[in-house]
Amino acid sequence: MSNINEQAIGASWQPWVATTGRVLLAAIFVLSGIAKLADPAGSAGYIASVGLPAPQFALWGAIAVELLGGLALIAGYKARIVAAALAIFSLATAVLFHAQLSDQTQFIMFFKNVAMAGGLMQIVAFGGGRLSLDRG
Repeated sequence: MSNINEQAIGASWQPWVATTGRVLLAAIFVLSGIAKLADPAGSAGYIASVGLPAPQFALWGAIAVELLGGLALIAGYKARIVAAALAIFSLATAVLFHAQLSDQTQFIMFFKNVAMAGGLMQIVAFGGGRLSLDRG
């Protein structure tokens, strides 16, 4: 009997939980994009400090990925494709910017990005949910 109740409750809450998860995952991308827009010189300097070529190009590419990808994920537009792109972006960011694992802050940032990629892969696997533009 309790299994039936758990299934009924799960079914009624699932769309809201999926939507909340999408919004929470997307928030860091949107906020990071806004932060880069607020200080493009500082952001480009940080990108240059890790030795990436064309820091200005990388900056505007990152802003586009973070803002457009984050907003699309919130809306649930092309959720699986967007989540896959953001997962790849998160893993690349972990490797390129946070690979100094002997530094505790970088260690945490590295695995935060890896964990975000894991959450995004759940969206790739299961879709954006019923309350997304994709509807599933």
